[in-house]
Amino acid sequence: MAQADSKNNSNHNHKHHLKYKICISGAADTTYCAKDALQKAETMGRAIAEHGLILVTGATTGIPYWAAKGAKEAGGTVIGLSPASSKIQHVKTYKLPTDYHDIIIYTGFEYSGRNLLLVRSSDAQILICGRIGTLNEFTIGFEDKKPIGVLRGSGGTVDMIEDILKEAHRGMGKTVFSSDPNELLELLLTAIEKEEKAE
Repeated sequence: MAQADSKNNSNHNHKHHLKYKICISGAADTTYCAKDALQKAETMGRAIAEHGLILVTGATTGIPYWAAKGAKEAGGTVIGLSPASSKIQHVKTYKLPTDYHDIIIYTGFEYSGRNLLLVRSSDAQILICGRIGTLNEFTIGFEDKKPIGVLRGSGGTVDMIEDILKEAHRGMGKTVFSSDPNELLELLLTAIEKEEKAE
């Protein structure tokens, strides 16, 4: 028995690298987003999948939904964190979708609690258009010193973030900016890798 255990332990691959989990935060209601925000969200989801990364969303409509669509259509893996405590509540009470996700975790912590878990379960986050909830997710990520990518020109509160950071007098943290989804992802990956090397 001891030999079998020893043999099994020697099969562990200690060089295995976990896939990065990238959270996309954005408005569920895209009324106030830039005209091309949904298209850019879909492009970003596709780019995340093509890089072999995991997309994490709030399992909701709007920007996160279109990002999930892009990732799934490119063969990626998508994990959603729901504010609901069950699938029934997710669909019937919150009226949220279940398609384009591989796994949905029902947190039962409503939106504010879900937001905290969503950001903390990710290695980095990308912001595309937004309202108050997206701003909440941004401040969680900033306080947690996460690498954050901001898609310039996507609309809503996301376009205010650069000015908020300047006025807040806390520095820019690990925040990177671009108006191009592919460039933004590359900048974010560089920030993640820099952080890992520093540890």
